[in-house]
Amino acid sequence: MSYKMMTKDELKRLRSELLSEYEEKKSQGLDLSMARGKPETSQLDLSMPMLEIIKPDTPFKGEDGMDMRNYGVLSGTAEAKRFFADMLDVSLENILIYGSASLALMYDTISRAYIKGICGSEPWSRLEKVKFLCPVPGYDRHFTICEFFGIEMISVPMDDNGPDMDMVERLVSCDPLIKGIWCVPKYSNPNGIVYSDEVVRRFAALKPAAEDFRIYWDNAYCIHHLYRDRQPEILNIVSECEKAGNPDMVYEFCSTSKITFPGSGVSAMAASKRNIDETVAMMSVQTISHDKLNQLRHVMFLPTQKALKEHMMKHADIMRPKFEAVLEMLEKELGGLGIASWTKPLGGYFISFDSMEGCAKKIVSMCKDAGIVMTDAGATYPYGNDPKDSNIRIAPSFPPIDELRKACEVFIICVKLASIEKILSI
Repeated sequence: MSYKMMTKDELKRLRSELLSEYEEKKSQGLDLSMARGKPETSQLDLSMPMLEIIKPDTPFKGEDGMDMRNYGVLSGTAEAKRFFADMLDVSLENILIYGSASLALMYDTISRAYIKGICGSEPWSRLEKVKFLCPVPGYDRHFTICEFFGIEMISVPMDDNGPDMDMVERLVSCDPLIKGIWCVPKYSNPNGIVYSDEVVRRFAALKPAAEDFRIYWDNAYCIHHLYRDRQPEILNIVSECEKAGNPDMVYEFCSTSKITFPGSGVSAMAASKRNIDETVAMMSVQTISHDKLNQLRHVMFLPTQKALKEHMMKHADIMRPKFEAVLEMLEKELGGLGIASWTKPLGGYFISFDSMEGCAKKIVSMCKDAGIVMTDAGATYPYGNDPKDSNIRIAPSFPPIDELRKACEVFIICVKLASIEKILSI
């Protein structure tokens, strides 16, 4: 029965029962986390053979003739470029290989725009203001980069197809201070949305007022499927921008951070040759080359797209039961109560949960008091300000499944209690 249909006396009796359950959970001294989307140990174990794949007799000379043990090849080895070009379905000339994490690549890309500008445009540091569009709920680290550089963030609502493109088109076309938009286009963080073909085409056809406007296309989860037989496709933003006559308008980012070892992977950017050439020229001041031995390890360990896909299905076999366990518990305990909704993603690392308005911070706080760490309420919105105080990001990946179930039990109790308090206060 929906809580809103219950009498106040019924709700008070239920609250009393739930408070007893909550206190019992608190007494257990739990120390569990559903906060960050980290792979668990068994996922990391999948890539352990990569650490022994390079031997003293390994051929270290790449197909371009470069000794991978030495300086050189700032834009990345030909083998690593081909790996990412095949994964993202772009040409080799559209790929730049970077260091271990795409977050650093995204930060540096913004930093270079601030210091030197983009393709001859005025450096952002000389402007009175810089603005970014931010689809919400979204990735907190994108927002943190913006805050660090003092970029004004404008929230753009999402639906099941992606960002509100009417709003995006209107704002981008009339305001030259809007220099970019953050996007996680496939299995978006946190709601697991896959952008529709229409949304991708409308992105590619944007007519921005700012000549240095760029789409920051963080395709972090492009191959992070949960199911073999349900793997939605998404249009290629690089080729769509080319078709629309806007080849320079997108920077696409990805990495192997959750494919192999987080923090020890290889990252890459796909973009037009003009964007790549400019980025490499500025990178040459910063470094001589990135870790080519790590690039070599990765292409030896995952030599073909078939090998990559099979490797990702091993991840999926570990992740899928966790997602299904959480979704099953949410449906069983909260379905039909009229107090919450949640996404059912086919990939990625998160479940987006929406409580009743005004309840998210209380739920997360109660969970913390009971030993369950969640991502801070509001983190999925710019400046940590969720205007409805309702969105909570659930990350099922890291805890073992028995611990995950215990954490979910506490979370569900907290959701019920916070909802009852909200209804009784109305």
